[in-house]
Amino acid sequence: QSGARINISEGSCPERIVTITGPTDAIFKAFSMIALKFEEDINASMTNSTVTSKPPVTLRLVVPASQCGSLIGKGGSKIKEIRESTGAQVQVAGDMLPNSTERAVTISGTPDAIIQCVKQICVVMLESPPKGATIPYRPKPASAPIIFAGGQAFTIQGQYAIPHPDLTKLHQLAMQHPPFTPLGQTTPGFPGLDATSPTSSHELTIPNDLIGCIIGRQGSKINEIRQMSGAQIKIANATEGSAERQVTITGSPANISLAQYLINAR
Repeated sequence: QSGARINISEGSCPERIVTITGPTDAIFKAFSMIALKFEEDINASMTNSTVTSKPPVTLRLVVPASQCGSLIGKGGSKIKEIRESTGAQVQVAGDMLPNSTERAVTISGTPDAIIQCVKQICVVMLESPPKGATIPYRPKPASAPIIFAGGQAFTIQGQYAIPHPDLTKLHQLAMQHPPFTPLGQTTPGFPGLDATSPTSSHELTIPNDLIGCIIGRQGSKINEIRQMSGAQIKIANATEGSAERQVTITGSPANISLAQYLINAR
């Protein structure tokens, strides 16, 4: 009915991505039909419930991080203008979605407010196209549960338990010691991560667009990885024309492998 192309991602995940493509008016028509459908579901769920106030319709948009700046505007001016003129609540996530360069933008309100809000967001996105390559967010299938038995870690796949040596090692370390060192102690006292064992260095290259998720807000993640692994981690400054950053990890072999494991996990 809307004349838009609508694609829905694979279904074996806890969440799916609906991609709507077409001229702006076709997109609004599709969005308004989706918002009304959501409202219908809210109304239906309220018929037999004791809830008196009606929850708002909520949509989560997936927007390339390079366009979020224009959406927020200088000092938050644009997003404030969108909130005030449409009456919808708009929130831009601080962190990127896992393994992507996209952020979630959550809109909630009445179907009418949401449609007006999407209109304004589309205008901003048309005015300032994404910069550089976008790594799209792909929802991961519900992750395999992990079971710890007899000091070993196993992931469950179908009917089988598959031993997981990396996780076993982390689990054993975690069981022996709290993950953070008390203040004043310099190296975490992980057994096997012995400060006296020979130190060496290991270099990694990490794509610029993923370095943010490793550093975390104001360095919170990288500090956590430093503390948990006991390794020294240096991230080189971005060099012009290079799409990668050099990361140097120094410590005992066990410190280094734990730091690498934690960086890969991020």
